[in-house]
Amino acid sequence: MDSRTDKERDILDDRPPEITEGETARVVDHIAERQLCRKFDIRLMPVLAIMYLFNALDKGNLGNAQTAKLSDNLNFKPNQYNLLVSIFFVPYVIFAPPIAIIGKKFGAARVLPILMFTFGSMTLLSACVNNFGGLFALRFFLGMAESGFFPLVIYYLTTFYRRGELARRLAIFYAASNIANAFQSGLLAFGVFQIRSKLLVWRYLFLIEGACSVLFSIFAFWYLPRSAAEAKFLGEEEKSLAFHRMQVDSSSVVQEEFNFRDSIKIFTYPTTYCFLLIEICLGVPIQSVALFMPQIIQRLGYGLVKTNLYTVAPNVGGAVMLLILAFSSDLLRIRFPFIMTGFALSFIGFIIYAAISDVQAQLQLAYYACFMMVWGTSAPSVLLSTWYNNNIAHEGRRVVLTSVGVPLANLMGLVSSNIFRENEKPKYPTALITTACFGGCGCLIAGLLGGYMVFDNMRRNRRAGSKTTAADVPTQRLRDGPSAPEFRWFFPMVRWVSGAAPSSD
Repeated sequence: MDSRTDKERDILDDRPPEITEGETARVVDHIAERQLCRKFDIRLMPVLAIMYLFNALDKGNLGNAQTAKLSDNLNFKPNQYNLLVSIFFVPYVIFAPPIAIIGKKFGAARVLPILMFTFGSMTLLSACVNNFGGLFALRFFLGMAESGFFPLVIYYLTTFYRRGELARRLAIFYAASNIANAFQSGLLAFGVFQIRSKLLVWRYLFLIEGACSVLFSIFAFWYLPRSAAEAKFLGEEEKSLAFHRMQVDSSSVVQEEFNFRDSIKIFTYPTTYCFLLIEICLGVPIQSVALFMPQIIQRLGYGLVKTNLYTVAPNVGGAVMLLILAFSSDLLRIRFPFIMTGFALSFIGFIIYAAISDVQAQLQLAYYACFMMVWGTSAPSVLLSTWYNNNIAHEGRRVVLTSVGVPLANLMGLVSSNIFRENEKPKYPTALITTACFGGCGCLIAGLLGGYMVFDNMRRNRRAGSKTTAADVPTQRLRDGPSAPEFRWFFPMVRWVSGAAPSSD
């Protein structure tokens, strides 16, 4: 069954004669392609980055509120704060796949703003709570609303950008949010916590961030195009080029109708479970940094305001490292060595911090270790999602794996929230060593999987009697994944076919 929309059929019928569905990843007019990418960058990326910023703020502001004596003000019992952190991840994992499927069916451009409106509302209501039970319930619904957000953003971008363009776009998107989150979370908390009022300062934090999310979601619902075919800022020739780019170098069928039975076949491939294992190993370091960085830095002996302020620089450093690794990865068309680099950095950072017995005597080294923790957790999250999305031409399977993998990494927040024990405060030796171990395992598994891909591509080439790369194979033949003899992993160093060249964007 042809699942294309009427607009997409029109675009396919009207495209120039040199564009055919059997081509490999080439375009006729590279200047037009660069101009098209620029339009997508200008029109889509800033809005999505701001949306993700508020997503991160509304998820992570609990840590800032805790440094402002949230637990004391609401009379929490021992370990109730850890329960608040943990409960977020239960609905986050349970609801991510169905919400992502709904987003695929009804359009990510419509579902994403609705999710944003919902999690913004939950944050707003958090400013009104007076006990543990109320905040516990709101954190549950917050997790449900945020569950499908990042997987849908990744899927949405794969419908606009080619495989070799995706990592740096996701990196810019993620880095912009990291930098903004550093300033907004650190500096906003710094500013808000100096307010003198009868209202508790952490309530102001929830009010401001929740209101901004709700207001921006209304704008995003109106602004985001459902697809390139419905983008009002594109001309007809640009829409035709956009469709062709996706057809030859992203999806076997563009805007394919979702088929559940066909999509879950992604779980018949052994490499899928390797990707999920890496997500698990990534989840503990990234959640430890996201949820407990204020508490980690608090060990350095700073007060409330300085503790939140000192979270800014590591987050900015993490964003810069993310951009370096992601741009290098796209330039070389290779993923796993840069993912391994990220894991190695986080492993070393946590080991150094755990090994320091007297923080005051080695203050600079301890703070530097905080930078390494963030350096190591920023890049793998983007590159790992890019890695497996690059190797799946079937849109349904792509959204299913992303909707399982990303929440699975976030589920590891259950581990992070329970290894940072109150009785080990402020050194947290168990948490630091456990997190370092997950980072080391992630580095090892990523290396083994990357090595397997090299070997498998060579093996397939020997059988075929010719040297072939993923760029040489039409996406229609990549649809069935590794079970197809023509399949090649998007790795390494894509050899561009005669007459083709990588996009400079």
